[in-house]
Amino acid sequence: MMDWNKLLSTRRFGQDHDDPVLAARSPFHKDQDRIVFSSAFRRLQDKTQVHTLAESDYVRTRLTHSMEVASVGRSLGANAGQVVIDRHLKGSDFSPADFGHIVSAACLAHDIGNPPFGHFGEEIIRHWFRNGDGAEERMKGLTPAEIRDFEMFEGNAQGFRTLTKLQNWRNAGGLRLTYATLGTFMKYPRSSIVENILPQDSAGKKFGIMQSELDAFREIARELGLTRRGEEDYWARHPLTYLVEAADDICYSIVDIEDGYKLGRLNYAETEDLMIRILGEPPKRYSEVSDNSERISYLRAKCIGRLIGEVSDIFKESEREILEGKFQGDLLHHSRRAPLFKEIDALCQREIYHHRERIQAELSGAEVLTTVLDAFYSANLDWERNQKDGKPMNPRSTVLMHLFPGSRTATRSRYEWLLEITDFVAGMTDSFALRQFREIKGIIQP
Repeated sequence: MMDWNKLLSTRRFGQDHDDPVLAARSPFHKDQDRIVFSSAFRRLQDKTQVHTLAESDYVRTRLTHSMEVASVGRSLGANAGQVVIDRHLKGSDFSPADFGHIVSAACLAHDIGNPPFGHFGEEIIRHWFRNGDGAEERMKGLTPAEIRDFEMFEGNAQGFRTLTKLQNWRNAGGLRLTYATLGTFMKYPRSSIVENILPQDSAGKKFGIMQSELDAFREIARELGLTRRGEEDYWARHPLTYLVEAADDICYSIVDIEDGYKLGRLNYAETEDLMIRILGEPPKRYSEVSDNSERISYLRAKCIGRLIGEVSDIFKESEREILEGKFQGDLLHHSRRAPLFKEIDALCQREIYHHRERIQAELSGAEVLTTVLDAFYSANLDWERNQKDGKPMNPRSTVLMHLFPGSRTATRSRYEWLLEITDFVAGMTDSFALRQFREIKGIIQP
């Protein structure tokens, strides 16, 4: 069974000394601040959440979504913290607020590795590595695990790489967050090549650790005492990770239908009906709100509050099973309202995710990312051949390689320079990716 005393480690990954612990600003509170002030977090303001950025200035971006998830996560964490302290940590220096800060920090970072154009961008990168022109040639010399890192490209794994390596890259350890926050961030604590995934284990649905960061996560898992699944690089989740997942699920389930209504994709009656069914009955003062848009926003707030309470109760009931690494599924879908969330998902798939405007935007995103990936791959391949046999690089490749600082003289394996390409592309905002596409294509804007 996992031990809360280890799970709440305040040590910082990549740092060989301990920070002073101040009552007014805990190490976990500092984690939040480090994430908020990072450039990777700021770029989320120009990355698609569900709806494309040009459609409306009302709907959520990745940045506003992450902030809302962090707000919900802080409440869930504090509620869980009181339970854990009462059961396991009486007399310790930990407070419920510490748990709230850990979960909130992990929530702020939960989408930090996602590429431009939403989850569709992840699919395009995967497809490019698996099926794009010359895909087999691209993977020459890579191990099976390294190949799967690219062919199964995952924003969660890219996020862990961002937090531990790419941000503040001059110093080992990236943002140097606490072990507790990094463990809580990891929704899928396994490598890409794990074969024996436990049934109904949410931690195994995707992978969250590339080969390049495997040693880093092994160190984090040892520090926190995470339960290992057999002999493979596959662990049970940090218990607080379930709260990060629940906060995300609550926000996108409720917020997607609110955004869908505001954009005219869903009508008022069906949006109101879904939200009131989540609540069980209309709120007491609901009749005092007259404007339909405000009524939906009011219901959204009440739904989120109701679900925070329900998920907190589920965590309390399931805490021992979670500590033992035996909990199956996710917290929200243990709710009495689980069938409603399936209904919401089906409605969103039908009326929002497959809307004509979104499909057109995805077609554009596919062309943008494929063009950018092709160009950077060709340039790096040209560089690799130059290093091996002295073959002169073409001028276009030489110019493109200036976008990879230090890489023109450094010795890099193919795995390393393919990672640099995905780092660069995944870090792009939607607008920057479009601008890069136009520059590669020689499209001059007026």
